[in-house]
Amino acid sequence: MLGNVYGLDLGTYEIKIFDKKKDRIWPEKNAIAMKNKKYVFAVGNEAYEMYEKSPADVQVIFPMKNGVIAHFDDMQYLLGSLLGNERHFARGDKYMMAVPTDVTEVEKKAFFDLVYHSEAKAKSVRIVERGLADAVGFGIDVLKEKGVFVANFGGGTTELSVLSSGGMVMNRLLKIGGEDFDLAIVGLVRHSKDFLIGRLTAEKLRREFGIFDQSTEAAITVSGRDLISGVPAQTDISISLVRAAMKEPIEECVQSIRSMIDRTPPDVRNAILEKGICLTGGIANLKGLSTYLRESTGLNVMTMAEPELCAVRGLQKIISNKEYYKKLTYSMTDEDYRWLR
Repeated sequence: MLGNVYGLDLGTYEIKIFDKKKDRIWPEKNAIAMKNKKYVFAVGNEAYEMYEKSPADVQVIFPMKNGVIAHFDDMQYLLGSLLGNERHFARGDKYMMAVPTDVTEVEKKAFFDLVYHSEAKAKSVRIVERGLADAVGFGIDVLKEKGVFVANFGGGTTELSVLSSGGMVMNRLLKIGGEDFDLAIVGLVRHSKDFLIGRLTAEKLRREFGIFDQSTEAAITVSGRDLISGVPAQTDISISLVRAAMKEPIEECVQSIRSMIDRTPPDVRNAILEKGICLTGGIANLKGLSTYLRESTGLNVMTMAEPELCAVRGLQKIISNKEYYKKLTYSMTDEDYRWLR
């Protein structure tokens, strides 16, 4: 086979890529550093290292927003830089992309066009609903299971999917993710302590403290700016403040999970109540999240090592499984695809 096959899971803050020829998966930050708003200074992990640290003339931008492509040309350039040689796509390759279900047809077509109408000259582009890819990556035989609930907690969104017999029964994309947790921490620290911290500092606090633990006395000293004096300073941030900040966004996710399960058809719901929730996405690594969801919903919550790679591992399995490939993927150029009707 002359061409290669790539599986792409485009997250708000991280791209996960499966390369069939090299048989490997690698994650890369979904970021571009622009100098003077004109010139690309760095891409991927190198660009993300500059976030909140770069000089005034260098701006770090994220081409994805709320799970969809917000800056198409930047996203296309970034993907070409990561996949291709000398910042060009390799021509004639095949692509499979995990795409959110609960988006508009125009937003979904942007994922397709990203490689189909580009320098890639893609031989084919197949789409997989991300919830299905997540479940396959989780190790579930989605064609046989009567009821599966997947909760993908990502950096920019939370995607909830109800699956049955290889199809999508229900799906909802919440515009709540790790970024919202971090901004909530930034806001509460500013309001309660008159102290300004960056989002990366908030992310550090979130990762360290998590959301469910018996400890209430812990604190971390962080650097930032005292808003009263206006000068750089340090202050102690308590675990209780961090968890109070995250309570509202995480509770909104819990309410959406409960609501979706209540609206699920009885036979499918019974299977879900028996098996529980499959927790995936980068934020699934958050300390105590699975415990919090279990306590809040009354359902068993299952996760696995490296849950952020579930979707791309699902793409890897679908690419190598003829039955999955035939039944779980589609192309927007197919004659029977609804976009063309």
